[in-house]
Amino acid sequence: MVTRARHRLDSIGCGVIIMEDNMNITTAQYVADIASGNNSSIKATIDGQEMSVPLDPDNRHYAEILKQVEAGTLTIADAE
Repeated sequence: MVTRARHRLDSIGCGVIIMEDNMNITTAQYVADIASGNNSSIKATIDGQEMSVPLDPDNRHYAEILKQVEAGTLTIADAE
């Protein structure tokens, strides 16, 4: 599963990054480019927050969306 980082300070004030494995994606829908009509991004609700996710395999949100689609736990709706 793709991980998400959160930060905290340890007892001496140094930054620590903790990796979390939970990304809750409840909706996903392609967004089409107005000029070309091609899919340009995905509008998704991730951890309760609506966001625009670029179609970039290096983007952690996009990678997790693809992983959940592959696992059969998420479907990306067609663009309107």
